[in-house]
Amino acid sequence: MPTLQGLPPIANADACVLVLGSMPGAASLQAGQYYAHGRNRFWRYMGELVGANPALPYAERVQRLGEAGIAVWDVIGQCRRVGSLDSAIRDETVNDFAEFLASHPRVGTVLFNGAKAEASFMRHALPSLARPDLAFHRLPSTSPANASQSDQFKLDAWRSALQQAGVRLAGCQPAT
Repeated sequence: MPTLQGLPPIANADACVLVLGSMPGAASLQAGQYYAHGRNRFWRYMGELVGANPALPYAERVQRLGEAGIAVWDVIGQCRRVGSLDSAIRDETVNDFAEFLASHPRVGTVLFNGAKAEASFMRHALPSLARPDLAFHRLPSTSPANASQSDQFKLDAWRSALQQAGVRLAGCQPAT
């Protein structure tokens, strides 16, 4: 079983929301881009919600996320896995969230892209964090493997969570 290394975070210094997946799938690791699988809904949702349309070049989508105050990373920095399914993840090592959050102090909301991301973060990362101000929300996975909920239900959940976190098309609400 191969050992896989995740991708670096997508994050501007003034990010206010951190979206966490579990570990990039095979297509994402091969492309060196988050949510690269053609059937993953992440970029479609971000296109509708913050203008990071999947038809745009990857660099422009990343820029649009940054302008909206959204950072993207994964809970797991390294693991062993065959294929792309979360259920196949073994020997996971989590990323350094204490360092990330210290360098991104405006992050106040963490959105988990699915159950595995939330479970891994809560088990391995949260106990060592000193940020009681963080809000956490698990959202329906954008993965094509998550077919139990309608696309509209998932999009509405993502819209609601981003709005609650203060994200709008122009970015985060100004700090007071």
